[in-house]
Amino acid sequence: MKRTGLFIVLLFLCICQAINAQQNKLWTLQECIEHALDQNIQIRKNLLTNDRSRINAGQAKAQRFPSASASINQNFNWSQSSGTGSSGLTGSNGSNYSVNSGITLYNGSRINNSIKQAELNIESGNLSLETIKESITLNILNAFVQVLYAEEQAKNSMKQIESTTQQLNLAKERLALQIISQSDYSQVKSQLATEKLTLANSESQLALAKVNLMQLMDLPVEANFNISHPDLGDNLNQNRVTDVKSLFETSLLIKPQIKYAAVNKTIASYDEKIARAGYFPSLSASAGVSSAFTGQSTDLYFTQISNQIRPALGFTLSIPVYQKKQVKTSIALAKIGYDDARLSETDTKNQLRKNIEQACQDVTSAQTEYEASLEKYKATLEALSLSEEKFKQGFINSVDYMVSKTNLIVAESNLLQSKFKLIFSYKVLDFYSGIPLSF
Repeated sequence: MKRTGLFIVLLFLCICQAINAQQNKLWTLQECIEHALDQNIQIRKNLLTNDRSRINAGQAKAQRFPSASASINQNFNWSQSSGTGSSGLTGSNGSNYSVNSGITLYNGSRINNSIKQAELNIESGNLSLETIKESITLNILNAFVQVLYAEEQAKNSMKQIESTTQQLNLAKERLALQIISQSDYSQVKSQLATEKLTLANSESQLALAKVNLMQLMDLPVEANFNISHPDLGDNLNQNRVTDVKSLFETSLLIKPQIKYAAVNKTIASYDEKIARAGYFPSLSASAGVSSAFTGQSTDLYFTQISNQIRPALGFTLSIPVYQKKQVKTSIALAKIGYDDARLSETDTKNQLRKNIEQACQDVTSAQTEYEASLEKYKATLEALSLSEEKFKQGFINSVDYMVSKTNLIVAESNLLQSKFKLIFSYKVLDFYSGIPLSF
C-alpha cells in the first residue's frame, strides 16, 4: 500500500515537472521552423499528392507487361424431347476453360512517354514540397524577428518608465522645496503617463506578434509562449556589398521553384508526344488456350479436356484512318500547355530576379539606415545626459528636459527598427544564397 502511494506521488511530481518544463520552454528559430513544417496542412496534402504520383508511376510502368486472365464457364441446357411413347425435357451440361494473355508491342511510344512523364510528376511533387517549405520557413523567420523586435520595444519602454519615474521622484522633492513650479512637475508626470501608454501599446504588439508566430506554426495559442533570444552581437553592420547578378545565378541553380518550373515544362512537352502517338498504328499480340467438356459425350472428363485443348495466337494491327480531329486537337492543346509552362518558367525566373534585386537593395538601405540611426541615437543620448544635469541643477525647465527625453525615445525606437530590419535583410540574403536560416 505504501509503495502504491509512493508511486502515485512520484508520478504526480513527474507530471508537474513536465508541465513546468513545457511552460518554461524557450522556442528557438529552428524549433519554430521544424514545428511549422511538421504540422502544416499544406505540406501534408502535398505529401499525399506525391503518394498519388508514385502510385500512378507504378501503374504507367505496368503497361509494359502483358495482361493475363482466366475464365471458367459451366453451362446447363435443357431441350424438349419427344419420341415413341415418351416426351419431356432432356438435360445436358458442359464446361469451357480458357486462359488468355495480351501485350502491346507498339503504340507510337505512348507507354514509354507516359512512364517518363509519370516519373517527372514525382520529381515535380518533391520540388513543389520544397518550395512550400521554403516559403513557410521565410514566413516563420519574419514572424520570429517581429517577436524579437516587439520584446526589445517593450523592454525599452520599461526602461524609459523607470528613468522617468526617478525624474518624477526628483521633481517631487524639488517641488516640495519650491525649486520648481507645479507646472514643471506636471510636465514630468504627464511624460510618465505617456510612457506607460507606450508600454501598454508595446506589450499589445508583442502579444499580437506571438499570436502570429504561433498561428504560423499551427501551434494553439498559449499565454506562456516564449522564444529564445539569440546573441546578435554588437557589430550588426556587416557592410555587405551585394551583387545581384552573382546572387541570381546562384539562386537559379539551387532554388526549388526554378527547378519545379523547368520540370513542369518538360512534363508539358510529353503531353504533345503522347498525343502525337495517336497518328501511328498500334500493334498488339494475344495468346490463349482453351478446352471444353460436354456431358453429351461418352468420353471421360479428363479425356475430353485433353482432346479439346485449343491453343491460339493472334496479332492485331490498328491503323487510325479518321478520328474526327481528336488527335489533331489533342496535339494543339498540348502545344498550348507547353507554351503556358514555358511562360510560367520565365515568370518564375523573373520573379526570383525581382525578389533578389529587392533583397539586395534592402540590405544596402538597411545598412545605411542603421548607421544613421546609431549615430543619431548616440548624439541624442549625449544630449539627454547634458539635459539631465542641467535639469537637476535648475538651468532648464521640465519642458526642455522632456523635449530631450522625447527625442531620445524616438531615436531609440528608430534604432531598434533599423536594427531588426538589418537583421532580417541579412537573413533574406542568406536565404537566396542557400544558407540555412538560423541565429
